[in-house]
Amino acid sequence: YQPAPLSVKTLPDTFVVQISVFYQAPVQYSIDSGDEKGYFFIHPSTGIVKTTKNLKPEDFPVTFNVRATDLSDVSIFNEVSVNVEVIVENYFSPVFPSALIEERLEENLPATQIVHLKAQDNDTGRNGLLTYGILTGDGLKFRINETTGILYSTVTFDYEEEPTEYQLVIYAEDDGIPEKKRGYCTVVINIID
Repeated sequence: YQPAPLSVKTLPDTFVVQISVFYQAPVQYSIDSGDEKGYFFIHPSTGIVKTTKNLKPEDFPVTFNVRATDLSDVSIFNEVSVNVEVIVENYFSPVFPSALIEERLEENLPATQIVHLKAQDNDTGRNGLLTYGILTGDGLKFRINETTGILYSTVTFDYEEEPTEYQLVIYAEDDGIPEKKRGYCTVVINIID
């Protein structure tokens, strides 16, 4: 069994999973091993597993074994493992070092790297894993590598014919649970003669 991950804020007596067996005679469920710190309780007749206390994320994941035993013959039983993960809340939004970044780009250059944007997220694990994107601006003339945060031009600019300034709003988004969070910065690109 692999129940949905529990939040670090899960309260005692919260439903985790229900174990069931296909068997003719009545059975009794018990946690056989693997829950040394006593985080879980299983109802002996329904197989419903609940939490018994507040969860400490450093103790997880926990894999424990549940045994279903024939009530009339204890030598007849079967076991299954239950793997429970705990997720830490996504506390922080990504933050760029500066909300406004100005860059110069010479005209007549082929597609080129303009700036490496790097946001910071103080969460750990997937809550701190960032991807980058362009929220507003001329997305046809610029692109951003969603993994590295490197901003590129995709066309050659002509100082005499085009706008000489472009504004892009860039976002960094974490892969947070239960919700993703974003941080933003504005990049002003000046085309120079």
